[in-house]
Amino acid sequence: MADKKIVFIAFAIEDERQRDFLKGQSLHPHQPFEFIDMSVKEPYDIGWKDKVRTRIKRSDGVIVLVSKNSKDSTGQKWEIECAKEEGKKIKGIWAYKDDRTAIADVTTVEWSDTNINAFVDSL
Repeated sequence: MADKKIVFIAFAIEDERQRDFLKGQSLHPHQPFEFIDMSVKEPYDIGWKDKVRTRIKRSDGVIVLVSKNSKDSTGQKWEIECAKEEGKKIKGIWAYKDDRTAIADVTTVEWSDTNINAFVDSL
């Protein structure tokens, strides 16, 4: 089996539960990927951006959990910009079935195993 792909998850803290569900998908023993993120409950300290950039650099790609909360999430916006600066492939996944929020320059698709696996396979 090939090495596991590392996928960074960018999400608004209000969508932490959806992030947990997404991370759960990578726990299946035959999944060829693992998810990482930099969730913070405290205000961003001075070294947060450096730590995030390091994790994004080490990742093979970035999944953005997109919801209405994304519009006000400065941390998520910064993570997306960082991923673009680092030349990472980015795919948006709608966090909720009834929320089709759009983020500029992020192609977003429905949350499904097929869509997630297709993105990981493209990395």
